[in-house]
Amino acid sequence: MIIALASPRAASSWDEGLDRLRHFLAEASDQGAEIVCFPEAWLPGLRGQDFDVLPFGQADQDRLLRSVAEWTREFRVAAIVGTERLTDSGRQIVAAVFDARGRSLGSQTKNQLDPSEDRFYIPGDSRRLFEVNGVKFGVAICHEGWRYPETVRWAAVRGAKIVFHPQHTGAERQGVRLTQWGAADGPYYEKAMLLRSKENTIYFASVNYALNFPESATSLIDPTGACQAYLPYGTEGLLVQSIDVDRATGLLARRFAPERLRDGSTD
Repeated sequence: MIIALASPRAASSWDEGLDRLRHFLAEASDQGAEIVCFPEAWLPGLRGQDFDVLPFGQADQDRLLRSVAEWTREFRVAAIVGTERLTDSGRQIVAAVFDARGRSLGSQTKNQLDPSEDRFYIPGDSRRLFEVNGVKFGVAICHEGWRYPETVRWAAVRGAKIVFHPQHTGAERQGVRLTQWGAADGPYYEKAMLLRSKENTIYFASVNYALNFPESATSLIDPTGACQAYLPYGTEGLLVQSIDVDRATGLLARRFAPERLRDGSTD
């Protein structure tokens, strides 16, 4: 399977954001990608960061989903688009998934929020697998993949060959400029990517914004825990890579035995 990881800058308007979305879908299709993943809540933007978030009401939500359906069908490429969902209880962070015929395959909510996000969002409460061209995959959103590795294992034990990880790490206005992927003295995020792949024997695809001061690169990790490829820090672009799904055996995930975690203190 050929996958694409889109790393755009935060959008300054809906017209600009939708134009970038269409551009990346078209480019991914031109390069033979079967699915393209965008960062966490990219449209309208992740709240609580150092950039402005676009207005997001029901009409904006509907417009975005209509556009994704139209363009995935036009360019014959599946997509995972980070956005929000409006509910009666509040806003959720979601990854909306569409196949290459423009059909919605559903969405994955962010169920484990970072504490800083509690004032903006409410968590979801379920997980699901998706399938494109016979390949099963899961989605774990940002904080879930960093701090809650069981969200990745949930998909791996159910046959996922790859888990996509839409995320946001870093800042626009100030920070440290990284120069070496996975550096020992760098932020822990890239090291966590390696673990999510290696501990499950699957691919892990982490997709960040193109920030001025990113704390991790948009990266693809192979099932051995090696970084297969990444985008240069702070560069807007599209990472297109081929994955060998037969290498994603899920061996270590399949050996997970939760029944051995019972409380034995009363034995």
